[in-house]
Amino acid sequence: MWNFTAVSDSFRFKKVSSFPRRSSSIPLLFSRTNNQQRQHKDCVSCLAYYHAGGLLYTGSYDRTVKAWRVSNAKCVDSFVAHEDKVNAIVVNQDDGCVFTCSSDGSVKIWRRVYGDNSHTLTLTLNFQTSPVNTIVLSSTRSCFLYSGSSDGHINFWEKERISCRYNHGGFLQGHRFAVLCLAAVGNLVFSGSEDTTIRIWKREEGNCLHECLAVLEGHRGPVRCLAACLEMGKVVMGFLVYSASLEKTFKVWRVKVLPDDREFTSLDYCVDPRSDIISMTKSMESEMNPVLSPSWVKRKLSR
Repeated sequence: MWNFTAVSDSFRFKKVSSFPRRSSSIPLLFSRTNNQQRQHKDCVSCLAYYHAGGLLYTGSYDRTVKAWRVSNAKCVDSFVAHEDKVNAIVVNQDDGCVFTCSSDGSVKIWRRVYGDNSHTLTLTLNFQTSPVNTIVLSSTRSCFLYSGSSDGHINFWEKERISCRYNHGGFLQGHRFAVLCLAAVGNLVFSGSEDTTIRIWKREEGNCLHECLAVLEGHRGPVRCLAACLEMGKVVMGFLVYSASLEKTFKVWRVKVLPDDREFTSLDYCVDPRSDIISMTKSMESEMNPVLSPSWVKRKLSR
């Protein structure tokens, strides 16, 4: 957990705490004794919380999805969602639909049965043959679903307003290796990849056209996690983008969008794992070689 203050172009971060603490006396909410028969049989790979229903969804490498009622820490539903590992879960907070993606190459949409705790499959989206690692919803005037695959592509679907079906709109291509994480704010989509870069995509209002506005380079290993939020300034609009990499670093990027919507400036602030204070660097002006070995890169490109 980090606390930060922002003054003009300066950031100051301080680590507040790390969880869990070894000396912590706080009991586990979902204990094995209460849910031993309903626990996952393999690694828990993803979480998503539905605020209105008070349900926590968990996905696992055991191919199942489970719904837990947070108020009493009880598993209220469990179902086999995919034929391979479940990699990500997203919940639409407007209607409660649950989206899952898997290494089997599919994205599925689940709906909770009215008056019951069970879930039913409403739609399967199959437009990629490689494993799907991440999904994200983007809602402005229209609702879009994006999925990132191991082939480096980002597929997207647009939700019809009347039928509520999701129509495939195409894919975004730019990353060399697997897309591992996605984040969306408004009509911007941020993608992190195994190729160590973060790309910023803009969707035009009223259609499905996308363009890549910028590529953020600064990490030296695969970008595994992303989060983004809007930051309003007096003159220009900006975004804060948080990224974590398998190189064991956490970076915060301030991306400013100039009035013509085409130019970007970017600063990144890198956390030193050995310190509680963040240090600032201008990554856009530095050249950093990735930690990926040349032989590994060669094998990936030859596939």
